Amino acid sequence: MSRKDITSGNWAVAEAMRQINPDVVAAYPITPSTDIPMRFSEFVADGLVDTNLVTVESEHSAISACLAASVSGARVMTASSANGVALMHEIFPIAASYRAPIVFGLVNRSLGAPINIHCDHSDSMAERDSGWIHIYCEDGQEVYDTMIMGVRIAEHKDVLLPVFVCQDGFITSHCFEPVEFMEDDEVQAFIGERDPLFPLLDIDNPVAYGSLALTDYYFEIKRQQVEAMKHVERVYKEVAQEFAKKTGRDYPVVDTYRTDDADHIIVIMSSAAGAAKDTVDSLRERGHKVGCMRIRLFRPFPAAAIVDALKDARSIAVLDRAASLGAPAPLFTEIKGALYDAGIHIPTNTYVYGLGGRDFFPHNAEEAFMDLINNKMSPEERYLGLRE
Repeated sequence: MSRKDITSGNWAVAEAMRQINPDVVAAYPITPSTDIPMRFSEFVADGLVDTNLVTVESEHSAISACLAASVSGARVMTASSANGVALMHEIFPIAASYRAPIVFGLVNRSLGAPINIHCDHSDSMAERDSGWIHIYCEDGQEVYDTMIMGVRIAEHKDVLLPVFVCQDGFITSHCFEPVEFMEDDEVQAFIGERDPLFPLLDIDNPVAYGSLALTDYYFEIKRQQVEAMKHVERVYKEVAQEFAKKTGRDYPVVDTYRTDDADHIIVIMSSAAGAAKDTVDSLRERGHKVGCMRIRLFRPFPAAAIVDALKDARSIAVLDRAASLGAPAPLFTEIKGALYDAGIHIPTNTYVYGLGGRDFFPHNAEEAFMDLINNKMSPEERYLGLRE
């Protein structure tokens, strides 16, 4: 059984958290993720969850409390955005190194300055090497489903890593749309109980966290994290397959749209994929063989799946909602590296779009497609929707 309701991406996260009923949620509000802890606090006040909701004095304190609870054996969730994510940065690599399976609703927002509360991916991209799993969602339904799947992925014994569930600030987080919810008992049956490994509060088997590791052990500890990341894609696929059997909703690591016979393909992430897919349909009606590939799992980077989807294209456009100042944009760099490692050279353009929440329209996607169709290829970074 399931129920459908009109809700926002943020409220979908909060509803997933209610159904998951985590042991601890520590949070500090920041736009545009504030709706998540606010909504969840209502569930706590109404006695609908057993969660210990910890209200703290900063985002740094929030993630610190989450980390302490997670290594103690609790199931832990939180949310934040932008400068709040940046303030948490010190603790992110520590949480990954401690193998703390925190599930984090990251509502993407630009990093200041100047102050801007709207969407781009600069906050999560700044954390791409912090050791966390990164999953980018297109709509509210996907956000809800991914929060639930994220618990299973993060807590899997072969993984034990924290996960960011990313959605676009205001575009997805505050947009109301139909979302189909599972029943509470279905969610509980799917996620099961947490079975922590080496919890800090297991006094019969004492362990230490926060130990000093100098030149003799630090390198080996980092290698263990690298190896754990190698298990993520397999575990993700197993969890997604089980979820699809229960709900009929399938979430591959990369979402391809009309790419099988496409000569020209746009690569994109998150909510802007909708406009790109509409443009694909429009250009197909005009006789152009185009397609769209959306990256869902960004860390670990699913290079083999990406190469398989792109290998027969004549040209590619990679669209980033983040700039890498002084270097090529991050998603573009990853795509080019994956193709190079596979021995494939396909002309590829790089575009930056949507910084600070600038709208992305079908005509912006068409501009990128027409560059490919007209063979206007260049290594220079281009900008979609930028005023001259």
